[in-house]
Amino acid sequence: MPPHRPGPDPDALHPLAGHSRVTFIRNLALPENVEVGTYTYYDDPAGPQAFLDAILYHFPFLGDRLVIGKFCAIAAGTRFLMNGGNHRLDGLSTYPFPIFGGDWTGRFAGELNFPNRGDTVIGHDVWLGFQSTILPGVTIGDGAVVAAHAVVSQDVPPYAIVAGNPARVVRRRLSEEDAARMQRIAWWNWPVARITAHLALIGGGDVDALEAAARDG
Repeated sequence: MPPHRPGPDPDALHPLAGHSRVTFIRNLALPENVEVGTYTYYDDPAGPQAFLDAILYHFPFLGDRLVIGKFCAIAAGTRFLMNGGNHRLDGLSTYPFPIFGGDWTGRFAGELNFPNRGDTVIGHDVWLGFQSTILPGVTIGDGAVVAAHAVVSQDVPPYAIVAGNPARVVRRRLSEEDAARMQRIAWWNWPVARITAHLALIGGGDVDALEAAARDG
């Protein structure tokens, strides 16, 4: 019999013995404007630094945050484009002259009013596929799946599967009603021992049974 333990150590940087490519992201030295939930992992042969390098144009003075929930699976090459990469579209040129300072600054009112679409929020139990790209200000709902190479430019409903460039919903994993029930159950917030005891239901396809287990405690 294998030794009893309640799943992987949530405080481990590399939860799979001998596989440094898999990282529990929460345990990295994250910037203050990045928040990641427990058990969310990044899998990349380049190692954990690749995740930090893939958060692009994220400047603290803009105030936007990258928030990723619990139990997410993030594949190699996933990129998060933050608001610092936005350029103005209301002028004749999109070139960001004033960021270079000197005589290119203070030429007209509102020159630094670059678009800011707010926080980028990834829900719980989300799977981001290989080399997917998440654009600024997007919210990806709980239980959603983003296909490999997808470019997500708008919000993704909970428990939907999106693919393409720009990403579009190709099908739903669960009906809207069942997706709402899963969000009320919110198994990802249960104590790990309770999650472990109900893995057969969480990994199965019977929302009714999981809902009954949630009621029973």
